[in-house]
Amino acid sequence: MKYTCCFFFSFAALILTFPPAGAQQFSSDKLPDHPRLLLFAGEEEKIRKTIESDEIWAGIHNFIISESDRIIDLPPVKRVLTGRRLLDRSREALRRIFYLSYSWRMTLDSKYLERAERELIAISAFSDWNPSHFLDVAEMTMAAAIGYDWLYSGLSEPSREILKTAILEKGLKPSLDPSFNSWLKATHNWNQVCNAGMAYGALAIIDDYKDLATDIIERARISIMLPMADYEPDGAYPEGYSYWGYGTTFNIMLMSAFEKLSGNITVPEINSGFLRTAQYLLNMTGPAGICFNYSDCGQGGSFHPAMLWFAGRLKDPSLLWSEKFHLLNKGLPSDRLMPAAMIWGAGITMDEIGPPESLIWVGQGKNPVALMRTSWTDKEAIFVGMKAGSPSVNHGHMDIGSFVLDAIGERWAMDFGPQDYNSLETAGVNLWNMQQNSQRWEVFRYNNFVHNTLTVDSQLQVVSGYAPIVKYSGNPKMINAVADISGIYTGQLKKAVRGIAIPEKKYVIVRDEIETPEEKRTVRWTLLTPAEVAITGKNTAELSKNGKKMILKVVSPSNVEMKTWSTKPPHEYDAENPGTILVGFETVIPANSKATLTVILFPDGTAVRKRSAVKKLASWPSD
Repeated sequence: MKYTCCFFFSFAALILTFPPAGAQQFSSDKLPDHPRLLLFAGEEEKIRKTIESDEIWAGIHNFIISESDRIIDLPPVKRVLTGRRLLDRSREALRRIFYLSYSWRMTLDSKYLERAERELIAISAFSDWNPSHFLDVAEMTMAAAIGYDWLYSGLSEPSREILKTAILEKGLKPSLDPSFNSWLKATHNWNQVCNAGMAYGALAIIDDYKDLATDIIERARISIMLPMADYEPDGAYPEGYSYWGYGTTFNIMLMSAFEKLSGNITVPEINSGFLRTAQYLLNMTGPAGICFNYSDCGQGGSFHPAMLWFAGRLKDPSLLWSEKFHLLNKGLPSDRLMPAAMIWGAGITMDEIGPPESLIWVGQGKNPVALMRTSWTDKEAIFVGMKAGSPSVNHGHMDIGSFVLDAIGERWAMDFGPQDYNSLETAGVNLWNMQQNSQRWEVFRYNNFVHNTLTVDSQLQVVSGYAPIVKYSGNPKMINAVADISGIYTGQLKKAVRGIAIPEKKYVIVRDEIETPEEKRTVRWTLLTPAEVAITGKNTAELSKNGKKMILKVVSPSNVEMKTWSTKPPHEYDAENPGTILVGFETVIPANSKATLTVILFPDGTAVRKRSAVKKLASWPSD
């Protein structure tokens, strides 16, 4: 079938940019009939066996069914934008259609089929799926594709025609327009989500639009390798916990669909960094179930269906330790891709999931992190997440050197995370300009002034700078990680190295070794906390929360004055930050000199008088 010529130019440019990933391309010969996305006809039986043998899986299944029953009485989604986005409507459509389609396939009750068909016809009637913000198109196309494919045998012929036309005209064709498809060359979550959505649409309607669908599938097969390369070398996801859940899960949706059709397509090679990323997400959750929420990541934590794919692929049930915690302690989330969890998790028994072994995980790459803890089974264990890297990465903040700290069941050192994007955009804030002088860095939550790091002479961190983790150790006597953050303070400090350690699994040391240039510098050390703070001495403060205490003591320099700073933001467009405060100190360091800033944090005052002298970072153990 003929289609718009602009595709030939955009696809040709893509081929020039991305060399072929293999000699064999996609072939539609002998392509399985519908349903062909993720779960073939008859494979529902494997899910049923898993449900029968494990009450947790039965609970997830029953939750999807009960949610589908609730959806039946809701009116279909409407095309209502929030600012410039249709995304929340696209996501809700995907959740409804995926849940209803799953429920129909598992029960064959026509009420789910009929309600899903209503939803599909409703979204097909939208004027468009908002291609100016293409994530909206991607998720809506995936919703329509899953509904069309999974419900194909039960849909009326007129509904099939309406659906495949909508997928073509409102999903696939807009992706050929260069003004809408810059994500093809991106290395972040947009590439993963948009390629997955387009590939699903193409696989659903390839029987009627073979040439176009084949090219879009091949385009996705090549383009997806760009973001997958960003997981190298260790699996740390540059955009953080929340966007791992977004980008990686849609990446797995794409890979899983391709693997299901491996007889028709050369599946993109899965590099070692991508496979290791499950360890990243596993270690990003603290003992109380709260994630390390650096960059544009909200506080809290949630269940991630993609972890089931990794656990099955790597045959490592311990990867699901944090996921099991979320399921048992936080209730079932209404994740729009939860039916995929039932597919990827089929055959995995929750009783097999035991605690991981290593107490430290370090990932290098674009945005390195070090994740340390004293136990996987003690909810009152100490947990430290330390951030290196660069503010310049997608969704990055000026948080280099910052950390979060959990102990005795509470989070003591926290990160605000992001502010609602639409609230800033509607106020006229140029949020997505990542340059040094961008208004982005004036947003209160985004700069270094309110992160658990250093500020020099009230200046911003250097956006183009980069901080590697230079050494680390899982030695139980001194679990630690050290980052060279000098590049983040170019022009401000001659050298800056930060180390964080958990000696004897008892308390936490934060040590900064600094060298000044030819001018003196005023360095501010801050810790953002949700606790109440009492200054108890020139160099000590007591943090209190839920009847528990954390003692903060400055060991060096010895002549500091502890201070607190309000977290009331300076601009009208900034979000409020109730129940939080900054605590720390300022120190003036002479020109051409070396200084150390050493702070110790004692949970409930543990070992305040028993600590030994803090050694230089060069003397800390290294693996």
